[in-house]
Amino acid sequence: MTLRYLLGTLSFVSMLYFLFSCNTDLSVETMQYATNGQKLYVTHCQNCHGAKGEGLGKLYPPLTDKVYLTENRSKLACIVKNGMSGEIKVNNIIFNQQMPGVPQLSSIDIAYVLTYVTTYFGDSKTHFKQEEIEKYLKDCD
Repeated sequence: MTLRYLLGTLSFVSMLYFLFSCNTDLSVETMQYATNGQKLYVTHCQNCHGAKGEGLGKLYPPLTDKVYLTENRSKLACIVKNGMSGEIKVNNIIFNQQMPGVPQLSSIDIAYVLTYVTTYFGDSKTHFKQEEIEKYLKDCD
């Protein structure tokens, strides 16, 4: 039993070491936001945008276009909260499906999910702050 406990503890510590060593350029806070965001992403976004942000053919856009994520950083919170309709160009492909919003998400939840998307799919090194999201949400069209 002690050996089992020791092996389990070593496995857990090794897993944490591997997780953190792969993302040494991310702050602990950014990694915490992304971890919380992953849970929200799985619940609210993954069904359409895919487990790896790959999208769904020509129906739903991928979330892996680093240029789009960077250029539209100030619009992303509004898209998550309120959804969007009309044409959107991602990875040089035009998409035109309505996206429902997730209005029940709080500003901190949106910060979490956007941090997950932009760090794991967009290779960003920073996280969204709650105050930043609140500012963006006030400016929604």
